[in-house]
Amino acid sequence: MTLAAAQTFLRPGRGTPVVAPSVRVAGYAGQVAAYGDLLWPLDPLVANPSAPRKRIDWTSFPPRTREELRLVAWTMINKPLPSAFLVGRPAWHSRVSAPMLYAAVMEWRHFAIWLEATGTSTLDNCPEATLAAYARHLITRPGVGRESLVKKLGCLTRLWAFDTISPAPLGITMPPWARDGVDDYLPAQTSRGENSTDPITPATMGPLLIWALRMVDDFSADVLASWQETHRITELAEQTACTPESKARLKQYLEERMARGEPIPSRVMFGQRLICARYVAAASASSPRQVNALASTQRWQGLAAYVRDHPGHCPLETPIAGHIEGQPWTTAIDYTQSRDLMRHLGTACFIVIAYLTGMRPGEVLGLTAGCCPAPASGRHLIHGRVFKHASDEDGNHQSAGQMRDVPWVAIPPVVSAIRVLERLVPDGGLLFDSAAHTFQRTRAATATSLGYEGLRTRIEDFARWASGLALRLGRPHETIPDDPHGDLGLARFRRTLAWHIARRPGGLVALAIQYGHLRTAVSAGYASRSRDGIHDLLDIETARATADTLAALHTDLQAGASISGPAARRAIRAAGQAPAFAGAIRTRRQARDILDNPQLAVYDNPHAFVMCVYDRDRALCHRLDTTDSPSLDRCRPSCTNIARTDDHATQITRRAAALEDQADTEAVPGPLTDRLRHHAARLKSAAAEHERTRITLRQETGS
Repeated sequence: MTLAAAQTFLRPGRGTPVVAPSVRVAGYAGQVAAYGDLLWPLDPLVANPSAPRKRIDWTSFPPRTREELRLVAWTMINKPLPSAFLVGRPAWHSRVSAPMLYAAVMEWRHFAIWLEATGTSTLDNCPEATLAAYARHLITRPGVGRESLVKKLGCLTRLWAFDTISPAPLGITMPPWARDGVDDYLPAQTSRGENSTDPITPATMGPLLIWALRMVDDFSADVLASWQETHRITELAEQTACTPESKARLKQYLEERMARGEPIPSRVMFGQRLICARYVAAASASSPRQVNALASTQRWQGLAAYVRDHPGHCPLETPIAGHIEGQPWTTAIDYTQSRDLMRHLGTACFIVIAYLTGMRPGEVLGLTAGCCPAPASGRHLIHGRVFKHASDEDGNHQSAGQMRDVPWVAIPPVVSAIRVLERLVPDGGLLFDSAAHTFQRTRAATATSLGYEGLRTRIEDFARWASGLALRLGRPHETIPDDPHGDLGLARFRRTLAWHIARRPGGLVALAIQYGHLRTAVSAGYASRSRDGIHDLLDIETARATADTLAALHTDLQAGASISGPAARRAIRAAGQAPAFAGAIRTRRQARDILDNPQLAVYDNPHAFVMCVYDRDRALCHRLDTTDSPSLDRCRPSCTNIARTDDHATQITRRAAALEDQADTEAVPGPLTDRLRHHAARLKSAAAEHERTRITLRQETGS
């Protein structure tokens, strides 16, 4: 190390920058706190547009330990750990990312507060016994799981490591778990992480996706046009000067309406119904200041009270082009609603992209305008950054992320959402730029995207708005019910995609997207990741679906249900193994234990009223390839992989009866009646075949 470099890590003075120029992210030109400041923004360390901008507030630390921890924190920001500290810690790197750094300092704060409560006001020569006592204290706290505790103890290990290399070490002892292992300081093993995240239920995801797609495809032109008209009205009003003539025009406009008892354009603000000043000003060629003066300051002719008693809308004159099954989705867009509709439009775009690509939330929020160029041929591709595993040659996290080696594949609804977003943000800017999505009149690009918490709120707001619209349009079946597992959040879309692809539920979700095509697109987009990411989720959800199918079949057979078809005996044998893997499937290894076992390849296909006991050598859905799983949308009644349960037979009988009822309707033309009756006869024959050939578990096993 050169002398200049060595001097960088001398004990800092009060004016020393908190973040040295050498460790600031490329292109950062903002303010940098000084060492003596009580507030340390970590912005100079963050380039990820969706990452939160955290600040260390030293006023919340105990006074004595504050200065001790301040020096260790400054060291952690500016000085890399020597390689000796990295041996045996594969998850550690020489530098700490900003989120991890902030989390570590906050855990040090909790430790310092606990120390002060025990009568210790300094970290000087902190002994092993004290660290062990704090670990025992953590394990007794309610709600602290194994994974959380590992992170907390890791923060204390970093306290020791960076104190050791600081300009003035306190002499903190190596934590015992850093030497002996962490297991003795943890609660019982639990399963956490992305694979344990609850998917959004189909009853919620279906209508949510339907309304998001409608907003993007059917309503977006109306919403964007209304926003432009809102801008025009606002600018027209604000550019009008306050003159006696404009005031006279305003009074004439109001007097004529009040004389006829007509409503006055209004809006709700601060819980009160008030005159909509800009809209009225534009309509009367006056100034908003004059409108507000008459309504509040001058109290002209009881105008404020009249508005409360005669509130009117502020309709925009933009035509409505969007329809739902021939019905306009709204008669007009109100001036006061256009900003909210723009928020809903941006939110709908996020839902479509996040759900239909399998991207992580941060990857969606990192997309920029121009990321999905029109292809010369073939599919659209999305070029973007990945952040979760982005690292430099030394293994240190790169806050700015890395361009993905292979672009994501975009299906048409995703392309439409990106095109809409590109109209909302500046050229080259983030598609979810935080400034642009406030929908003020400025569109200056920033380096940050919408935050996670803000987007969660917007998604919940969108769901409520869509449900309200469904009710107003007489479509109560398309309201969005609350998800039983809580708020929709952001990360759940990716997990839900894997769940839906693996299980192919019916209802609105199946109507919205052809999952076979979507799985191909998503898998292609992740092909270079060596089974990483979404592939693991797809495997896990497919294995869970298989396990659920076998468990249900096992329960039914034990209760005396019967099964028929050429694959009936193979299905019975597979169901007999269900108890062996009962319970949660949370890892790829557990999933592959099921998926790699050909005797367990059982897939329910309720749309075809059969169960597929898949053997690729016998499969009629794959005659020219050797796919490891069936194509359930190409199921053939003559395939020897078919089995049929009592429940399937009941559904067949109901379907046949429904077809016969439809055929008896006078409005159905003759040729269609014949086809319906022929289809019903085939179904009734299949149900009769099941009744004639069915076997039970007792008949098969003799028990």
